[in-house]
Amino acid sequence: MGTLMPATPTQTLYVTVRRDELRQLKEERDQLRQQVAQLNSLLQQAGTGAERR
Repeated sequence: MGTLMPATPTQTLYVTVRRDELRQLKEERDQLRQQVAQLNSLLQQAGTGAERR
């Protein structure tokens, strides 16, 4: 069996993000979402093409 670990209270971490950093992170997130959408579309097309064979 595994070892038991004592329960520790959850810690909350506070960070400071500058507005320009936040804007950059949001832009990167939007780009990654677009890439995921494109890759999902390509996967669907590849799956549809494989079914036709």
